[in-house]
Amino acid sequence: MRKAIETLKNIWNIEDLRQRILITILFAAIYRFGSFVVLPGINPGMLTQLHKQTSEGLLALLNMFSGGAFSNASVFALGVMPYISASIVIQLLAIAVPYFQKLQREGESGRIKINQYTRYLTIAILLFQAPSYLINLKTQAGQALNPSLNWTLFMVTSTIILAAGSMFILWLGERITDKGIGNGISLIIMIGIIARLPKAFGQEVVSRTTETGAGGLVMFIFEIAFLLIVIAGAILLVQGTRKVPVQYAKRIVGNKQYGGARQYIPLKVNAANVMPIIFAQAIMFIPVAIIGYSNVASASGVARALTNHTGFWYNFIFAVMIILFTYFYTAITINPNQMAEDMKRNNGFIPGIKPGKKTAEYIDEIMSRITLPGSLFLAIVAIMPAFAGLFGVKAEFAQFFGGTSLLILVGVVLDTLQQVESHLLMRHYDGLLKSGRIKGRTGSVAAY
Repeated sequence: MRKAIETLKNIWNIEDLRQRILITILFAAIYRFGSFVVLPGINPGMLTQLHKQTSEGLLALLNMFSGGAFSNASVFALGVMPYISASIVIQLLAIAVPYFQKLQREGESGRIKINQYTRYLTIAILLFQAPSYLINLKTQAGQALNPSLNWTLFMVTSTIILAAGSMFILWLGERITDKGIGNGISLIIMIGIIARLPKAFGQEVVSRTTETGAGGLVMFIFEIAFLLIVIAGAILLVQGTRKVPVQYAKRIVGNKQYGGARQYIPLKVNAANVMPIIFAQAIMFIPVAIIGYSNVASASGVARALTNHTGFWYNFIFAVMIILFTYFYTAITINPNQMAEDMKRNNGFIPGIKPGKKTAEYIDEIMSRITLPGSLFLAIVAIMPAFAGLFGVKAEFAQFFGGTSLLILVGVVLDTLQQVESHLLMRHYDGLLKSGRIKGRTGSVAAY
């Protein structure tokens, strides 16, 4: 306890870090406040049916990612998922379209252009999703609409408001990244998820202790124990690395000798982090958008199978997509040729492997081997909520047993703590842990 208090004092004493944390808290509070600001012309007390619709099924996931704004008919109802969907499309274009490939090679200027195209595509997606959301709102909670409203005018103005709300969230995320602590968009998603945790936890406690045949307090304790095991596994997945030794040859400059040290390249078991799950989840939301939010319950055949997040086919397709996206995202983020060139330029080599092309092939082979178990474990964690539901765990609480929710929480918390620790160590304070440095999703602290 004394160590924790001392660490908090050190954090507060660093002016830059203190300002960044306070700015992050301020922007997070603005986001949470906006999630309760209802669209003009809607009576928030008459949204019972909409709350019921978003209490289970795939729409419950969408509501969770928006921090409850979806079920509140808030100006932030569509959240950041349209931006994530747009990012997926742009990254796919960067592989298939030469123009976007060229932009990626242009460095900072190319990145700025790609970000601009992503925003334009986000607006286009919003202009499609917003009317669909409003039609569902009219179907599920038509009594909440002001009777004197002109429906056409309401559709136009509310579409603009919903699109502006999502773009404002994106702006908040960018400001958190620039002036706050951690990755802004990831933090906003995490805040939305955490906002649902107290209610879900309370419902699970009441369910286990009051309902007949629910198992009582003993079953709830087993639940929490299993949840802690899953969290530990998620942390290992986020932090796991395979160290590849690199020997640096000695260099003599004048009468001084440099190099000769052995270091390690920490290749991540899950180099793609949580992005494969986010990508796959965004694609699994497409059937909901196509058939319309209001028609999810009445869907049949293939559409019903793809919107039933506890069903076999939904989870099977979801898991396969995660495995494929893990390989895809690892391939576009890890460049073995560049790593091999950097080692060669710095007189480094992997013992027993020739520098250059052979080194690149060796690194690529290692990445392929460690990505397979990483992707499989990622897929298992992603579909864990469906298994939790089979054992009687309430739908809202089951989402915290795995899936995007758990991995985002673990990854974002580790990344944020890693940044805080970096500020502390940079100013010669002790880190957050006695046992060693915190490793986030961005990689190990070992030198390349």
